[in-house]
Amino acid sequence: MQRSDINNQQDVRDLVDAFYRKVLKDDLIAHFFTTVVQLDWEKHLPRIYAFWNSLLLPDGVYKGNAMGIHFELNEKSPMKAEHFERWLKLWRETVNEMFKGTNAENAISKAEQIAGLMNFKMNKQNTGKHIS
Repeated sequence: MQRSDINNQQDVRDLVDAFYRKVLKDDLIAHFFTTVVQLDWEKHLPRIYAFWNSLLLPDGVYKGNAMGIHFELNEKSPMKAEHFERWLKLWRETVNEMFKGTNAENAISKAEQIAGLMNFKMNKQNTGKHIS
């Protein structure tokens, strides 16, 4: 059921949880979270909540190096444009299913920027394929 907008930390947690439920079932990208890196979800999720809180809410604070972590992951299993495209597709779907409003639009816009930047940095020497 769609809510009005992403207004608080609980909304962010609900969004992130719903998103990762999709990711973990996805044939193309689930392996990054289950095989390449066997995540400790009790440690990982609070970091992701803090990351998105910092991007979407005025009281959010994130301390970490999200790009560095993903470079390490990319060394273990290369992340290609299609992986970022799928991540973004699942994120957009989840946001649009759950929320409507300015912060929901910002969540999608920020994800597009993040996916584009990560794809560029991880695949500097790719064939020039860009995500959309």
